[in-house]
Amino acid sequence: MGSNIGENQDDVPQELQLKGKKASSQTLKRHDSLDVEASKMPDAKKIVGLSVLLKLAFQSIGVVYGDIGTSPLYVFSSIFLQGIKHEDDILGALSLIIYTITLIPVVKYVFIVLQANDNGDGGTFALYSLICRFSKVGLIPSTMAEDNDVSTYKLDMPDRRTRRASSLKSALENSEFAKFFLLIATMLGTSMVIGDGVLTPCISVLSAIGGVKAAAPEVMTESRIVWLAVAILIFLFMFQRFGTEKVGYTFAPILCLWFVLIAGIGVYNFALYDLTIIRALNPMYIVSYFERNGKEAWISLGGVVMCITGAEALFADVGHFSVRSIQISMCFVTYPALILAYLGQAAYLMKNADDVANTFYASIPKSIYWPMFVIAVLAAIIASQALISGTFAIIQQSLALGCFPRVKIVHTSTKHHGQIYIPEINNLLMIACVLVTIGFKTTEKLGNAYGIAVVFVMFLTSCFLVLVMILIWKTHILLIIAYVLIIGSVELAYLSSVLYKFEQGGYLPLAFALFLMFVMYVWNYVYRKKYHNELVNMISPEKVKETMEETSSHRLPGLAIFYSELVHGIPSIFKHYVENVPALHSVLVFTSVKSLPISKVPLEERFLFRRVKPYDLYVFRCVVRYGYNDMRNEEEPIENLLVERLKHFIREDYKFSIAANGDNQGETASLIEKDVDMLERAFNMGVVHLVGEQDVVASKGSSVTKRMVINYAYNFLKRNLRQSNKVFDIPTKRMLKVGMTCEL
Repeated sequence: MGSNIGENQDDVPQELQLKGKKASSQTLKRHDSLDVEASKMPDAKKIVGLSVLLKLAFQSIGVVYGDIGTSPLYVFSSIFLQGIKHEDDILGALSLIIYTITLIPVVKYVFIVLQANDNGDGGTFALYSLICRFSKVGLIPSTMAEDNDVSTYKLDMPDRRTRRASSLKSALENSEFAKFFLLIATMLGTSMVIGDGVLTPCISVLSAIGGVKAAAPEVMTESRIVWLAVAILIFLFMFQRFGTEKVGYTFAPILCLWFVLIAGIGVYNFALYDLTIIRALNPMYIVSYFERNGKEAWISLGGVVMCITGAEALFADVGHFSVRSIQISMCFVTYPALILAYLGQAAYLMKNADDVANTFYASIPKSIYWPMFVIAVLAAIIASQALISGTFAIIQQSLALGCFPRVKIVHTSTKHHGQIYIPEINNLLMIACVLVTIGFKTTEKLGNAYGIAVVFVMFLTSCFLVLVMILIWKTHILLIIAYVLIIGSVELAYLSSVLYKFEQGGYLPLAFALFLMFVMYVWNYVYRKKYHNELVNMISPEKVKETMEETSSHRLPGLAIFYSELVHGIPSIFKHYVENVPALHSVLVFTSVKSLPISKVPLEERFLFRRVKPYDLYVFRCVVRYGYNDMRNEEEPIENLLVERLKHFIREDYKFSIAANGDNQGETASLIEKDVDMLERAFNMGVVHLVGEQDVVASKGSSVTKRMVINYAYNFLKRNLRQSNKVFDIPTKRMLKVGMTCEL
């Protein structure tokens, strides 16, 4: 039992395994914390009642759909920047809008992509974690065989394995380039979604406030509109700390009213101006639109794509709610309201083509203009919520997988663990939104930037989804080809169009994404280097006694929990500690807090223990496993949970010894009582948390790039962000940091 966690530590003689009728049918198995209760499933898998489902669907309207729901504010004006040249162009544009909304948000996201959630959580990193689970493409060598036994780690999959899935899996696992490329692509997608979270509030608020300028241009100048938008944005980000649930319940009624009103105005305009606008359901109008306008029609796709802004939020925000609740709210509220709104606007333009630059406000009946303006501003504020919540979710995932610097995760709901708030990210997003709004000033320039962020993330999601289809779902090859040819080609067409406007503002999301990717890559690069260094220099459990004897360590009463990032053994920093402080507590637990690429780990499966021989050392190793959506130390301190699970391990460990070696039960019971009593006395004497902190520097002879990355970029991030004790809420009065410098 002294071997490393993750290796085969249960080397039971074969004759014992085969002893007796019962043992002959199955291998004698160690009954300790590695025995999982497969029936314990995560919250995401619970079947929720209809009332809860409808409440979540209602909340989702206020959080998820603000962005896509407010797109009628600017879509037609974004398509026809040079005005309408032919009446049938309106039909062609409307047809493009209808089929784009149907194909991307509804067919792709609601009915396909949402099925690729990771135990209820969505986003780029959720797709990446699924792929990592089915093929060994992760770059951190912390995988343990026992992790595969966690009940939430298992996925339903077909029994029949296809040759196609096996060959792709093998190709990914044997290619270092493929592993690196997948990680970089994941970081890029994450960065673009965060960039989307910056641009969404800016363009939505500016578009809504544009109604004042349309009604009173002499009062609302461009500069006044910009500063009013800034004030609204600051208020919005200050509101985030109240959490998704309160935000959802506050905003949902407003957005429901918004959808009712735009649908009603759409029906009114449809009936008043042109009932024949329904002709746009014929896709041939799209063909004739491109035949008439050629390159201009292709460029206008950058405006059409604005009708699906926020579609990625359907997936990124699913962890805050549930798949079924998103499907209900999209199909029964959002989709029909949007289609009616665009039908009404197109009908209005058939008779008032000159008003295309201000289609939304011009098509509102004068009697409800100002009430509608107020609702539009409120809806635009809410529109920002979708990507802000999505940004929090994906940063939490990237943080847990070692791809983002440490930040504090605040869980804002005890009922729905996916509802979170990240103070540092919220403040950074607010500053970025204010600067972008002041810098760009108009929705036209912002639209060029916005389109690239929107389409790029969608296309990247499709690429990951194809891998999931092949590796995990074992989808029929014809269906995969159909997906690529239909949805993939449409997204490529939109991507080529928005990239055309790169110099006109499209560079912003790419520049922002590159900056974020640099931060993420620097952190992940050094994280991996540190881990490999610790892995090479770790102390084997057999060397612990030798190290303690060499340094003449004395034992003090009490329990010491020694934290490190290493999950496969005892870190080298322990030897450094003993050499300088030759005194150890009576019970010592080497603990590493490990994040699994899954959303949640049930509490009874969270702690993984091994005992270091000889038993009278009272030295244990422990891996505390979390999913990226688990709450850490908020309901109960980690030391209380750890001690309770350690007692359970001690009892089960001795029971295994009886079964494997035929030990005397009476003597073993005495030993159990003695060890549990020793643990309780040490716990009552006091707990000290020893946190291993390694300062890193580039080794001598390293390249200039490596020195810049490690010595300056990484250490700057480390100094200015949260330390591990703040992330895991370790009490400062009982914490002792053990530091050493290592060369990478």
